[in-house]
Amino acid sequence: MIKINSKNSHNLLTRRSILRNGAAGMAVTGAFLSMPSIGQTSGTQDINIKLDWLMSNGQIGDVVASKKGFFEDQGLNVTFLPGGPNSQTVPPVLSGMAQLGQFSSSGQALLARGNGIPLKMFAAGYRISPFAFFSLPNAPIREPKDVVGKRIGIQPTARFVLDLLLLENNIDPASLEIISIGYDMSPLLSGQVDAVTGWVTNTRALSVIGPDRIDMTERETGLQSYSDCYFAHENMLKDHGDVAASYIAGAAKGWEWTYKNREEAVDIMVDAYPNLDRETEKATIDKVIDLSFDSVTKEHGWGWVETDKLQRQINQYSSVGKFEKEIPTISTFLDMSALEATSDIRPKLG
Repeated sequence: MIKINSKNSHNLLTRRSILRNGAAGMAVTGAFLSMPSIGQTSGTQDINIKLDWLMSNGQIGDVVASKKGFFEDQGLNVTFLPGGPNSQTVPPVLSGMAQLGQFSSSGQALLARGNGIPLKMFAAGYRISPFAFFSLPNAPIREPKDVVGKRIGIQPTARFVLDLLLLENNIDPASLEIISIGYDMSPLLSGQVDAVTGWVTNTRALSVIGPDRIDMTERETGLQSYSDCYFAHENMLKDHGDVAASYIAGAAKGWEWTYKNREEAVDIMVDAYPNLDRETEKATIDKVIDLSFDSVTKEHGWGWVETDKLQRQINQYSSVGKFEKEIPTISTFLDMSALEATSDIRPKLG
């Protein structure tokens, strides 16, 4: 294992949509093995990272790392490839078009691996999932048992989270009404449902609910999940693991700078992506930091992954038959090399 230096150093090299992306990726896996080595420009390596969603506050530390030169310090020229509603996350990584990728949740990565896709997770940006159930005081949902007798509005792609919640807490699905909704909060305001779902970092969308909003986060439901999870083709990590380590070294510096300079980090992010609203992002940055740092990162550093927590998530998914071809194991799904190589660089904050 090569240790990454903390100074300037150049280093060598809806579940349905996940399964669809994975199938497409399997067809091009062979192309990855015959890809030429990663290109270099002016002494740096050009790498692409494919994101699962649009650029948002979940990537603020990475964007800061890019704009402040922290990736360049590690010998990398990084290009972000944003995703979106119709974007495929897995195939570009498996084909070699992107060397690294980031999923919105560890659950997505686990489902892909369970479908036989040869990817591995190697770090986590968010310690917990920002996914939550939102309700109002007239019909509050503060803990799982409160869903009984309620009308729960949820997106079809997130339905399996509710199914897991019910199973984990021994709640009969017939004891509540489940209604498919989109991503706006209007069904809650109009009284069509007693709860809607979304991300606690989506400050603008949530603002319409008002200050009396009650959040029940995924962690409070008893479910296990990481978010903004970094992944790569398993062969990429095996043969060019230093690329992942160099990326994490640069990103860690970006997240440390963001932790210490929050409003300035928002300015950097919004200047780079003007579609974001500056005041909204400044109102959200403390929540982003809370999701990224906790007592575990204070001990092990930003990006750390706990194997016991990940194993519990595997067990939960397996208990409801979510894995199509194989049940992932820690050894087949998680590669800790990049985290171990950057142990003296990743900020120990929380």
